[in-house]
Amino acid sequence: MEPDAKSPFTEHLGELRDRLVRSFIAVGVGFAIAYAFKEKLFQILTSPLVTAMEANGNAKMIFTGLPEAFFTYLKVSLLAGIILATPVLFYQFWMFIAPGLYRTEKKYMLPVVILSLFFFVLGSSFGYFIVFPYGFQFFLGFATDTIQAMPSMKEYLSFASKMLLAFGFVFELPLVLTFMARMGLVTVPFLKKNRKYALLLFFVGAALITPPDVITQIMMALPLMVLYEISIIGARIFGRKPIGTPDETDETDEEKETPTDD
Repeated sequence: MEPDAKSPFTEHLGELRDRLVRSFIAVGVGFAIAYAFKEKLFQILTSPLVTAMEANGNAKMIFTGLPEAFFTYLKVSLLAGIILATPVLFYQFWMFIAPGLYRTEKKYMLPVVILSLFFFVLGSSFGYFIVFPYGFQFFLGFATDTIQAMPSMKEYLSFASKMLLAFGFVFELPLVLTFMARMGLVTVPFLKKNRKYALLLFFVGAALITPPDVITQIMMALPLMVLYEISIIGARIFGRKPIGTPDETDETDEEKETPTDD
């Protein structure tokens, strides 16, 4: 009895290990590919800052330590490798939790993986193309004739990578809340009732994630407000029906009537 009781837990650990290994391999392959284009990738990453600095007459970045440029290129390659591996990472994550779903819910796994990637790219693109130009103009506006901005490679990479990943993950909000609604963890009335608290959390979270300026905080909080409303629509369409409704009853009966090999 005891070995049988422990078997499911050890199987989950084994599956988690295998999926983590596949994820690390995917990131490693992405890193190797990205490292071959490290200079070009860093040039693309710094393009919004360089454009903003050119308007102020200074478009040069610096590095203050001898190995700083080398390690910065390594980190850029790792960041690009993670981005390249996101399809695999999202797939491994959703497939790991798939056994806990009903059979009829598993057919949504492929669309969920695709939508996860879509929202992540959408969030990162929003940060890169919209937030970065306005944010950098705001920061560089403090430069004067005697005070010049001299951003280093390491500092910019740390800032940019944190912001891009943050925007990418916060744009997953509609998918996460819709999935929670499908699992029965949240409902549409619950989301509507707690809308004002969610908005407060968005502004607090934006203040913690973004630099301490109001413009960048608002530019993260406002999309989250829109995404929250999209989440409510998704929860209404795909959320689990109350027990006793035809859809939920049919789904539960189908799961119960599934034949077993035992």
